[in-house]
Amino acid sequence: MRRNWIAVASAEHVRLGRAQGFMQVCHGKATPLRRIKPGDCVAYYSPTETFGGKDRLRAFTALGIVKAEEPYQVEMAKGFCLFRRDVTWLDGREAPIAPLLDTLALTAGDRNWGYRFRFGLLAIEAQDAEVIAAAMRVKLPD
Repeated sequence: MRRNWIAVASAEHVRLGRAQGFMQVCHGKATPLRRIKPGDCVAYYSPTETFGGKDRLRAFTALGIVKAEEPYQVEMAKGFCLFRRDVTWLDGREAPIAPLLDTLALTAGDRNWGYRFRFGLLAIEAQDAEVIAAAMRVKLPD
């Protein structure tokens, strides 16, 4: 049974991952990536355009299906290693979260909805994944 996730990263980092076919979460930690299984759906939420920036975006910026491979480690710089997972990214458009706040079970009726995103990876209901996919104009595979 497919699980559904929201991962959190700046749009610039998400776009890099989309271009290269991978995802990473929580500054490259392995443990959260091990919770995700092949075939799971992952939507990226980007609170900002740039990492550490004040340039608010608050949009879903990518949606994909996790490939069968396990998390793997890459060296970004000498001694600086991160964990990633390969993803088949679906072709969709970025979608602001604001119009979805009252529709998503995750955020409906919660004025402090952004607080949940601070962990970098959270499981969501299948219905929420469908709402996000529709907003991004993507059809999730069965």
